[in-house]
Amino acid sequence: MKGSLFIVAAPSGAGKTSLVNALVAAHDDIRLSISHTTRPPRDGEQDGRDYHFVSQDTFAQMRDKNAFLESATVFDNSYGTSAETVEGLLEEGLDVILEIDWQGAQQVRHNFADSIGIFILPPSKATLEQRLRDRGQDNEEVIQRRMRDAEKEISHYVEFDYLIVNDDFALALEKLTAIILAKRQTIDTQKQKQSALIAELLA
Repeated sequence: MKGSLFIVAAPSGAGKTSLVNALVAAHDDIRLSISHTTRPPRDGEQDGRDYHFVSQDTFAQMRDKNAFLESATVFDNSYGTSAETVEGLLEEGLDVILEIDWQGAQQVRHNFADSIGIFILPPSKATLEQRLRDRGQDNEEVIQRRMRDAEKEISHYVEFDYLIVNDDFALALEKLTAIILAKRQTIDTQKQKQSALIAELLA
């Protein structure tokens, strides 16, 4: 039985990466798709764990070969999701999380109409800005740019299936987990998984 594809998007600083990492760490049957990117690694990031860091030329070649399920340019850097990797994980029966922006989500929905979209909101603009500052990764100009782009990102929340406000991290993680588990209990999913049991019960 194939796994399900979940898209998690949010403005930068909303906490989606922390939520997704906590979710994946707690469930052996959920995988986070590792994106390719042209941006340089940040302190502490590792190639193949956080991203596949590639040159602009390599990225362009992969894109020209239709190797990406989705790709987008964010803050002057390119990001892409390997179609082969995602499809392989789904075929193994694993649920896959794509941590991407609204542009990528639109592309994925075009190819995977049954994917589930989850949007993460910060509790306020002030909290969002403070989280960006607390990360200590960006200068003032970049922070202000991220704040401006956050409004555009948030305006696309209606294109998703679920909305979670990340005010209390533990509660937000519970909600995210509940969405994943609920999808596994749908009739279509269980009809495949429990086909032998259902056949016996109805015999």
